[in-house]
Amino acid sequence: MVARINTSKNISKVLNYNEQKVQQKKAETLHAQNFSKDTAQLNFYDKLNNFKKLMQLNERTTTNTLHASLNFDPSENLSKDKLIDIAHSYMEKIGFKNQPYLIYQHFDAGHPHIHIVTTNIKRDGSRISMHNMGMNQSEKARKEIEMEFGLVKAESKKLQSAFQIHPVNAQKAAYGKTETKQAISNVLGLVINQYKYSSLPELNAILKLYNVVAERGEKGSRMYEGGGLTYRVLDENGNKIGVPIKASAFYLKPTLPSLEKKFALNDELKQPHAKRLRSAIDYAFQKQKKPGLSKLIQALEKEKISVVLRVNKEGMLYGITYVDHQSKCVFNGSDLGKAYSAKMIQERCDEETMKETHTDQRQKPQRFEVIVDKNYSALSSQQPGNKILELLMDADPISSYVPYQLKKKKRKKKRLSI
Repeated sequence: MVARINTSKNISKVLNYNEQKVQQKKAETLHAQNFSKDTAQLNFYDKLNNFKKLMQLNERTTTNTLHASLNFDPSENLSKDKLIDIAHSYMEKIGFKNQPYLIYQHFDAGHPHIHIVTTNIKRDGSRISMHNMGMNQSEKARKEIEMEFGLVKAESKKLQSAFQIHPVNAQKAAYGKTETKQAISNVLGLVINQYKYSSLPELNAILKLYNVVAERGEKGSRMYEGGGLTYRVLDENGNKIGVPIKASAFYLKPTLPSLEKKFALNDELKQPHAKRLRSAIDYAFQKQKKPGLSKLIQALEKEKISVVLRVNKEGMLYGITYVDHQSKCVFNGSDLGKAYSAKMIQERCDEETMKETHTDQRQKPQRFEVIVDKNYSALSSQQPGNKILELLMDADPISSYVPYQLKKKKRKKKRLSI
């Protein structure tokens, strides 16, 4: 089982999200716990008002909504009663036993899963702390529930298929706005909160691996000046297709102001992971002096690092971005240091293969599929002939390796001349 926790400041949007799924026949309300009416007798406003009455008891707490999802392996045929029992056990273990909460079963994914909606405001007006709940209470509860109900463990490779997210299918998305929005939403749900990026170009470096791009519009346009943001689908050649969807239309609300808050925070959080990336690149060069750029990309792929090249119309490389799927961090080459910039990478590579590699990168961009678990992820290239990369669950991280060139040399003390 994989448990995911999201906190929110808007109970209406969270409740609307699940209720709309029910109306679309993509979900079902399984149970309403600690409500004054039976589940079948509750309408939307009964549910909403019940939560709001509690929230009014503590208006100082703005982040007052908990939206959890419990995800199970596709092989597990769990009855509705069993899902309700699991939800009850989970809510008790994370400290929400006496709170009103709603349990929804969703049918819009390839694996069985339920959503739970509640508030952290108690009947006496106090609040339940949700700080680091995902890492602490939820993680402990998950492991106990796996044992209690005999579920497939989150650490098991068997569960990886439950979180297989494919790049957007450009042909299907082109049919209309609904298909496009759903396809983009699936990608954003994976990328926005899990990866550490410190600028919009860095975010786009990840999104383009899944055939999605975020756009601010042309400089000087109303959208650009107003801080607007839209998301679009890319075809296999990197061309924009379909209709652009406003950021505010998505459940996650990945608007520019929201992302800019993440940029500043992520810039600090990702710095400790820069060493692993430098080590991986240096190790690839150490194994083979003057490798072709394509061989460098392949070597880094094995370490779950995607190389995104920025190439102009003439096929010349002018920028390089690294997406580390192990640490989930994104770095521009120049931010890692001069030796990792586009210019220096070209000098360190075999120059005879550079132009050919640039052309291939421009005409046949790589597309990826990521298998995600709460605790790990793995990258697999979808190009013909490539095998899915094994999940390096037990492998020693490459960050523990320091190439000879990076080891600090002892400085000789200078003698003072008298």
